[in-house]
Amino acid sequence: MKNISKILFLLLLFASCKKDELKQNNDFPLEIPKGFPKPFIPENNQPTAERIEFGKKLFFDPILSRDSTISCSSCHFTDKKFTDGLAISIGIDNRLGIRNAPTLLNVAYLPTMFWDGGVPNLEQQVLAPIESHFEMDFNLPDVVKRLNTIEEYKTLSLKAYNQLPSIFSITRAIACFERTLYTGKSKYDDFTYYNNKNAFSDAELRGMELFFGEEGDCFHCHGTFLFTDNSFQNNGIYEFYSDSGRARITLNQDDVGLFKVPSLRNCEKTAPYMHDGSFETLEEVIEHYNSGGKNHPNQSSILRPLFLSQKDKSDLVAFLKTLTDEK
Repeated sequence: MKNISKILFLLLLFASCKKDELKQNNDFPLEIPKGFPKPFIPENNQPTAERIEFGKKLFFDPILSRDSTISCSSCHFTDKKFTDGLAISIGIDNRLGIRNAPTLLNVAYLPTMFWDGGVPNLEQQVLAPIESHFEMDFNLPDVVKRLNTIEEYKTLSLKAYNQLPSIFSITRAIACFERTLYTGKSKYDDFTYYNNKNAFSDAELRGMELFFGEEGDCFHCHGTFLFTDNSFQNNGIYEFYSDSGRARITLNQDDVGLFKVPSLRNCEKTAPYMHDGSFETLEEVIEHYNSGGKNHPNQSSILRPLFLSQKDKSDLVAFLKTLTDEK
């Protein structure tokens, strides 16, 4: 509760920063994939080259952690589709975290951040890993002091937000950079948005029919262009959850074991799966859903035994692999 109170204080401090003095520039073109809508972007954090440059440097710099060993990119590798390939992420002093690192690709579209939805937007999400004992184990005021001793960061912040490094400029710059991270150049996109009807094999076509049909039942939670509806669901992987999930935020017992539905884009490259990395392969994931789950009291009513054949399961895996961004 102490850490939650500290973060709430920082959110209030963050919200009180001056916003009216920022110069607007809406001309920087984001490379939004074909078929995707334009994401919502706050008026006081429209993208500019300077803001993106500042945020990108912060994202890859371990200076944000207490001992300068952990950066945002330590848990979100570019060559792993902005995940880290671990079941549970590792932070400062090799401390084991509490959850699997989700991809940041297409994060611009998410209405809430983290598996439990505890943060409402990208501008505020950076507060949690910096303050977390398990991640960067630092605090924003000290980050600000540190950056203000470095001429390069003072220059970058002034160019981006007309002010020296501050909680306001740091959090917004990282959010600005993260809104440049899109994925939408997969075989599925070629088939769907570029009308290449020869892109899929017979197995991939059968898998897609299963995915979007009642027989496979995947589309209820993964039927959007992001392959997530951003809802919170208990998918029955346990009878007892050591991590209460959404209930950590709502304090509602009906939310125990509910976690945000993840995007399936690039799922071939983002193993292991689930909030705790408990499944290592796509085949394991499909077998779990085929079984109908463990019947936790809060388990989604959508889940049921699917009775898929081995061929069906193989076809579903083939389709899921068409969601890999190949370019």
